[in-house]
Amino acid sequence: MTLIPYLKASGELKTKPTQASVKELQGMGIQPDILVCRSDLPLDDNIKEKIALFCNVPKKRVIQNLDVDILYELPLEMEKEKLAHVVCECLNMDCPQPDLADWIAMVDAWKNPKHTIHIALVGKYVTLHDAYISVVEALKHGAVANNAEVDIKWVDSELVSDYNVDDFLSDVDGIIVPGGFGDRGIEGMICAIRYARERKIPYLGLCLGMQLTIVEFARNVVGLADAQSNEFSSTTSNPVIHIMPDKKGITDLGGTLRLGAYPCVLDDRSKAIQLYGKKMIEERHRHRYEVNNKYRDILKEYGMLLSGFSPDGRIIEMIELPDHPWFIGTQAHPEFKSRPNKPHPLFRGFMAAALTYQQENETY
Repeated sequence: MTLIPYLKASGELKTKPTQASVKELQGMGIQPDILVCRSDLPLDDNIKEKIALFCNVPKKRVIQNLDVDILYELPLEMEKEKLAHVVCECLNMDCPQPDLADWIAMVDAWKNPKHTIHIALVGKYVTLHDAYISVVEALKHGAVANNAEVDIKWVDSELVSDYNVDDFLSDVDGIIVPGGFGDRGIEGMICAIRYARERKIPYLGLCLGMQLTIVEFARNVVGLADAQSNEFSSTTSNPVIHIMPDKKGITDLGGTLRLGAYPCVLDDRSKAIQLYGKKMIEERHRHRYEVNNKYRDILKEYGMLLSGFSPDGRIIEMIELPDHPWFIGTQAHPEFKSRPNKPHPLFRGFMAAALTYQQENETY
């Protein structure tokens, strides 16, 4: 990849930086086979011939890489430039015609949304949006699958309380509480979860979001006023979330994390099994706390569906509220497996529910 800058004053595309870069590579014994040239303007034949001549690369292997409206257009533009064919030619491989129909449809839906879905992302790191980049991209994927775009309302959970929660969340179609560590801002997240539960707003809780969903339900539905996670309190008499038993006594924080992909068995009555379309799933994890199994029975007694378990039945992986239109929490990080042309089932379903909520309530 190289850059062809455009000098507005002279109206020229300058190839000298590319020539100099290639010369440096050649001085190190590296001869590029292909040059992908980043440029604001199209490269005409004269520019390509000049680059090819001075960089000792065939003209057909000088590929232009122009600005696109969205990142996911880039593979389609590279296909127009025959990049895949050139690469396969360099490797003496056959180059079958790729089937890009689903990618083309995805890009078209992305560029031409029919709806705008308004989602509140309630977290403690919202001043740095990239902290939630995987969640944001997964929300976009889910929106595109519903012929929509997503408008994210960044809500700082440290600012949310029972007194002002309506000011933050009354104008959204869905609420998501993502993962995180530490006790900063958790009470604001719990307020947002309660708001979603009581107002019947579509809700998705991820990792910490699911754990706080358990805390909120235990406090405000079951009636365990001091329910808390042991991550935030070692003295609570109702630790509905506690450290995983096999992680007790480990002092190295990295060693206490449950990392990687783990299987989960879904309940036949759950929305999750409808969304995934299968009973056994696998999701990626990053956590050290889990639902305290001592509270399973009372959570179920008050109406919570424990909708996903580890295959041995020991770990509660997912929860739902059957009397809510769409209310799901997962201990996993499904955002890590979402792709633009293959949105994760939970995000696709969440965005569909948010769109339905919007249409039924005519919020916008």
